[in-house]
Amino acid sequence: MSPSEPTIRFGIMGCADIARKVSRAINLAPNARIAAVASRSLEKAAAFARANNLPPDTKIHGSYESLLDDPDIDVVYLPLPTTLHLKWATLAAQKKKHVLLEKPVAVTVAELDQILAACVANGVQFMDGTMWVHHPRTAKMREFLDDKHRFGELRTIHSCFTFAAPDSFLKDNIRVKPDLDSLGALGDAGWYGVRAILWAAGYHLPKTAVATRALVLSEQGVILACGASLHWEDGKSATFHCSFLTHMTMFLTAIGTQGTLQLNDFIIPFEEHEASFSTASQARFNDQVTGWEPGPVTEVHVVSTDIPQEACLIRELSRLVGEIKVHGGKPDLTWASRSRKTQRVLDAVKESIDNGFQPVEIGN
Repeated sequence: MSPSEPTIRFGIMGCADIARKVSRAINLAPNARIAAVASRSLEKAAAFARANNLPPDTKIHGSYESLLDDPDIDVVYLPLPTTLHLKWATLAAQKKKHVLLEKPVAVTVAELDQILAACVANGVQFMDGTMWVHHPRTAKMREFLDDKHRFGELRTIHSCFTFAAPDSFLKDNIRVKPDLDSLGALGDAGWYGVRAILWAAGYHLPKTAVATRALVLSEQGVILACGASLHWEDGKSATFHCSFLTHMTMFLTAIGTQGTLQLNDFIIPFEEHEASFSTASQARFNDQVTGWEPGPVTEVHVVSTDIPQEACLIRELSRLVGEIKVHGGKPDLTWASRSRKTQRVLDAVKESIDNGFQPVEIGN
């Protein structure tokens, strides 16, 4: 951290499990620190602070309102259930707090638009909690996709994120409660697949989405597994599948006219400080079609990072907030745009499911 870069003060609003990981990330980021934690009771907030070894000077708030009124907070991190995002993220922005919001960022894009409008009106930075896009591996993969000689033109993308949730999760977790996270697996696991597809496609929205019939609903009507195909006007296509019911799988494959990119741990790397991906370029069979042509067709690329990807997220968000706080900069709207596009595709997939798996056009 440069001498002119401020240390950004984070307040954690809510004590969900993911807040444990993010609180560690804040501690690891060189330009951030935890200043406060809030829950709906002082006892729960204090217990979270103790369990996660938060700094002794961390303020403990017994209500969300109290945290938002704290003048010593720059950024509010909200790991709350999705149905609470509209209320609390909007209030945070109105209190001039920068917003780090867990995914899915809203139940619908209409709700997200209200959150983003509040952020713009109050000049605060918005970012969602998608961690993998901040890993340095992601930038290296982008270099390959942009290489016209090695990768060519993008034509197809496939993504999958599934995990076999235990019975306790399927019964009691907020992600299967229709009044808390009504999008279920689509909003939780599907968010990652959609974001990965959009990332590979340079964040150009597809024209249409069609949900597949691989749909599983809970007794309460919450999505436990689903998938969709996405289609662009220029002929590109993509598929994703997400589920709470099958073995842990998280792969991403991008196929171009000259090459292919693949990885099997795109959301959470197998190792915290080192991640890899494989590429193939201009591959072909040998003359007798008994194998592949010899030569450096396939490569494995290993990328190291000094801090884990979640701390990379905090570092980048803190840098942006510091530019606003110290230098009078403007919020970077890139992150809000990426969140909105991801949410827009989720909306279309959900609409396709609700309409009997019919194609849905994706507008702006």
